[in-house]
Amino acid sequence: MNSAIKYFLSIAMLIFIFHFSKAQDNGPRKLIQFSGVIISGDSLSPVPFTNIIIKNSQRGTMSDFYGFFSFVAQLQDTVEFSSVGFKKSIYIIPDTLTTNRYSLIQLMTQDTILLRESVIFPWPTKEQFKEAFMNLKIPSDDYERAMKNLERAEMKERFESIPMDGSGNYKFQMQQYQSRLYYAGQYPSITLLNPMAWSQFIQAWRNGDFKRKEDKK
Repeated sequence: MNSAIKYFLSIAMLIFIFHFSKAQDNGPRKLIQFSGVIISGDSLSPVPFTNIIIKNSQRGTMSDFYGFFSFVAQLQDTVEFSSVGFKKSIYIIPDTLTTNRYSLIQLMTQDTILLRESVIFPWPTKEQFKEAFMNLKIPSDDYERAMKNLERAEMKERFESIPMDGSGNYKFQMQQYQSRLYYAGQYPSITLLNPMAWSQFIQAWRNGDFKRKEDKK
């Protein structure tokens, strides 16, 4: 009889100890301020706007533009980090902390996706494209217009009618300024007696420059 009572008491004691330890395990865990910075593993640059979620819960946050985050968590929480272009990372908060603050530098690995090469042709096959390209006929009017624009007389006329650009105007202004400095304090030379000017005038008259100007008028 005594042995049966001792056996029953031993079983009851074991059940009590088991339930007591389980109640302690299911009790409220310690809260901590979980903070850190999320950076890229290859360049060590911050990863902005990373989603930070505690698994099996609705709690979490998002890192700022500089990759910094901070929120309240519990010991032994499984934290998941996810961001577009990076592989998901998981970190478990240790249960051996003695303070109510914990900092972390989380490295994220880039997730590279290689796509197959795609070649786009304007025709279904290379043979059809080659045949269409070889049989392409350029309109004669476009060809004649292009050859007319390349004629020497046409190009020369366009060159003479185009006004000077900024570089030409600047050069002309600098020549006028140097001429005024050269004749400072004295009378400028008379162009009528300048043989170079007369030579240029005769050459222009032989080329018919004045005649073309009169015809245009």
